[in-house]
Amino acid sequence: MAFDLPELPYGRDGLAPHISEDTLNFHHGKHHNAYVTNLNKLIEGTAHATASLEEIVKASAGDATQAGLFNNAAQVWNHTFYWHSMKPGGGGKPTGKIAELIDRDFGSYDVFATQFKAAGGGQFGSGWAWLVLKDGKLSITKTPNAETPLTEEGVTPLLTMDVWEHAYYLDYQNSRPNYMASFLDNLVNWDFANQNLADAS
Repeated sequence: MAFDLPELPYGRDGLAPHISEDTLNFHHGKHHNAYVTNLNKLIEGTAHATASLEEIVKASAGDATQAGLFNNAAQVWNHTFYWHSMKPGGGGKPTGKIAELIDRDFGSYDVFATQFKAAGGGQFGSGWAWLVLKDGKLSITKTPNAETPLTEEGVTPLLTMDVWEHAYYLDYQNSRPNYMASFLDNLVNWDFANQNLADAS
């Protein structure tokens, strides 16, 4: 079962001016597509050929002999999740259940935003910042490279912010803080986080 590059949930210009069409042409059309292509080559003729993407990620996690398989499968999953973590006209304070839990578990949205940006900014090199549900509470975490909370028992990813340089360099150059602020203020898809929260309960 070969995997296909998932369609973006909006047009390539749908996140402009905060993330440009040029960035999405490279990030989705080149980077994400390369992970899909590599993954299909790696699973062809193996026991993973009929497995789901989530099954491949979990089966290859932590196995040094499967590092190439894990890196490509996890990056396919992470990027697909990231595209849905944003929407045109998104950003700002959340509403619904996720807003209640942010206030309960962080004290306020502003505290959450500060900690989320600190996670993204504190990730040295390439990686991801995540809002997850763990043991019934919201938590912020960060992962390097292709690592993902999908592999952690009892942890449900709710949304993610990609902090690999190719996610923002064309639009923000070396200013990761400006990109992260724009992600929260203008892009984050709280409807997606609420849906993931509902699916977890």
